[in-house]
Amino acid sequence: MAKATDIRGSAKQRVIGTLAGGLLRVMGWTLRYRYEGLEQMRGKFSGRAVIFVMWHNRIFAMPYAKPVLSPEREVCVLTSASKDGAILEKAVGAFGLTAVRGSSSRRGAAALVALRRKLASGATVTITPDGPKGPCYRVQPGVVKLAQASGAPIVVVGVNYSSCWRFKSWDRFCLPKPFSRVMVRLEDGIEICEKLSNDAFEDEREKLEVLMNESVKDES
Repeated sequence: MAKATDIRGSAKQRVIGTLAGGLLRVMGWTLRYRYEGLEQMRGKFSGRAVIFVMWHNRIFAMPYAKPVLSPEREVCVLTSASKDGAILEKAVGAFGLTAVRGSSSRRGAAALVALRRKLASGATVTITPDGPKGPCYRVQPGVVKLAQASGAPIVVVGVNYSSCWRFKSWDRFCLPKPFSRVMVRLEDGIEICEKLSNDAFEDEREKLEVLMNESVKDES
């Protein structure tokens, strides 16, 4: 069970998150973004709240993409109920994003309810379905359950960098190098039926995983 201090974040975590948000903003000024599939997505899901999904190691791109991907809606990200999640919540807050805290192992049910409410209010929700601990490039079932419960479509956001550093973390986190190009491609949305058998549910999860893996180039 997550402690209250984990959810709120300590003063130290809030300071670190604020500094991280400022650093991310400065780094982002040098990047050049290009978008594909944006108009198709807007036309197909006009007026609807959507669930954006991207791999955990590409999350760096989301704060800068927010004004383009969802200029008129609140964007809420799912972060873990850990200390790292508290820092990330404060960092993305510097870009005007909000956060819901939770994961498959901590506060999962509460996070699902909170995200449903966000979608019902018209917000865009962003999830990294292999986070917060992996396995890398493996979709966890929570995002499919959220789409089932909310009726919101899932839109895959594929992010690739022309040049980046790769960390030795579980997800091999990608940090774009200054002045590199960021290619953001929006794939066709996936609609999940409200009622599915266990086998059909797994088929949808696997389909989403394949689509997400096809959307990224895994730099070595």
